[in-house]
Amino acid sequence: MLCFVFQFANLLGSVYHKGNLVFTPDGETILSPVGNKVTLYDLKRSRSQTMPVESHTNITALALSPNGRLLITVNERGEALLISMASMAVVHRHRFHRPVRAVQFSPDGRYFALTKENLVFVYRTPGGLNRMYNPFVLERVLQGSYDATLSLAWTSDSRLVAAGSDDMSTRIYPIEDMANFGVTSLGGHSAAVLGVFFESESLDCYTVSRSGQLCCWTCTAGSDSDDDDRLPRAKYKQRAKHFLLDVVREGGSGSGRIELSSADFHRARRVLVTGYTNGAFLIHEMPDAALIHSLSVSDQVVSSVALSPAGDWVGLACSGLGQLLVWEWQSETYILKQQGHQNNMTSLAYAPGGDLLVTGGEDGKVKVWNTLSGFCFVTFVEHSAAVSGVAFTQSGKAVLSASLDGTVRAFDLTRYRNFRTLTSPRPAQFACLAVDSSGELVAAGAQDLFEIYLWSLQLGKLLEVMSGHEGPVAGLAFSPDPTSTTLASVSWDKTLRPVGGVPSGRWCLSVAYRPDGGELAVATLSGQIQLFDPAWAAQTGAIEGRADLGSGRADADHVTAKTSLQAKAFSTLCYTADGRCLLAAGHSKNVCIYHCAERLLMAKFEITQNRSFDAVDDFIHKRKMT
Repeated sequence: MLCFVFQFANLLGSVYHKGNLVFTPDGETILSPVGNKVTLYDLKRSRSQTMPVESHTNITALALSPNGRLLITVNERGEALLISMASMAVVHRHRFHRPVRAVQFSPDGRYFALTKENLVFVYRTPGGLNRMYNPFVLERVLQGSYDATLSLAWTSDSRLVAAGSDDMSTRIYPIEDMANFGVTSLGGHSAAVLGVFFESESLDCYTVSRSGQLCCWTCTAGSDSDDDDRLPRAKYKQRAKHFLLDVVREGGSGSGRIELSSADFHRARRVLVTGYTNGAFLIHEMPDAALIHSLSVSDQVVSSVALSPAGDWVGLACSGLGQLLVWEWQSETYILKQQGHQNNMTSLAYAPGGDLLVTGGEDGKVKVWNTLSGFCFVTFVEHSAAVSGVAFTQSGKAVLSASLDGTVRAFDLTRYRNFRTLTSPRPAQFACLAVDSSGELVAAGAQDLFEIYLWSLQLGKLLEVMSGHEGPVAGLAFSPDPTSTTLASVSWDKTLRPVGGVPSGRWCLSVAYRPDGGELAVATLSGQIQLFDPAWAAQTGAIEGRADLGSGRADADHVTAKTSLQAKAFSTLCYTADGRCLLAAGHSKNVCIYHCAERLLMAKFEITQNRSFDAVDDFIHKRKMT
């Protein structure tokens, strides 16, 4: 009896989506929110691991406890997860019912604070020092801001918390009632305060705003109190004010309006790093705000910056590019440089050894990933349009890709170069790609000319142009038999052509050979998977899979999920290594595994639960419909 017990292993193709970056206390790992998951990048061992924990929507805020044992994630809808880093499991779920802009643990680990609307909520940390295992016990609610609170900061002794607001002010609150210290408000800015930071073992602080203004504040004490346990009467005075955008504008990078987008501060080294909307970041040494380093990493907004606990590494993330960087600013070298596809991925293929994975996207890029480390180690950008198909040669030393720009390109994985560019006599948009078992013959199908082109990879010459289809060619597959060069093709004209036209009765979307070459599977627009015997050119069976696809309902859909299911179908097929089962996926969040002989569904896996995508929910509230 076959048993499929697959577990989630890793997430490839994207390295960052939105939210803030967090370093672990030892500084060896950086945590990055990728959609509704969190990926851990081990900077010492060059490995990545995606936590098997999934939020309902995209994650927007992260916070890691000082001892590195607890992680708090908050998504777009204000749903928080308390995660144990030891077991990678969810300990508690909590709903705040409103978006949370920032969350941060206190330095002693007893509390964590978060911003919601114009309020700051302070909770006790479960477990640990206070030995309280009731999660999310509310300690205090701090008021006073007139607009949304955007940033948080704790003093070194965890007795005060500061919150920067969209009302251009910063408020400092005592966690416990103090006779000589009340709520203090700091102004001096002309835009929203995106960052507030305290000095080490001091009440002096810095505030930075979206307009690039940096204000330095000094806390001066009044008359001393008789009680040593209480703070003396404190009064804040603005010591200096700096305009950081002047340096960015002098650099001349970017065009249009430039604003500060993110900031972080290292207390021990007294180093301030700021990111900007033009892709630049600056490092200043405080308290004099002396510029010690500047660099432009992209032309998009630097969404998040983070300093490692040692202060020598800077983590940078760009949401527009899906880019994640770790920069060692003293030696000016990259510790980590990863970027995912900027748009949807359209195709993927495993290397024969299974250690490499190639992906093609609508952004025209071809990326090769190491499945063991989870890192992309080479990106090919020669295509000028969306990539429609990718494949490895049998030796695993070359990657081929077909694109809508009318070219099929071969890339060498030894020298990382494009060593062959295959074109057609007439400009065509290639929609599918296939390579034979010897790696010598390459075929591509056109979606506009309805023709199939066959090239010799070694010679780089066009061998044959095959016509006969009366619709766009949707899929190609060479026979895996080393003694055979049979090419199977399917088209929207409802035919399968291994040697001659075999009617399938439905528009065909994909074709796959069984590993021994004795069977062909074809996915049709009706949701069926039809099985054929290529030797006799006859249909041997069919699998009804539409009911297994599952369907969702988008917020703007005026039809139910059950009705929209009628338009769903499988778009990709793959046999298992023994040829007994068939994997099928398509216009759905599910991947189905069928037993070919019995025509039965063996297993079904849900790829994602991210409600930030359209049509993931089967039911929606009518109040969302307009």
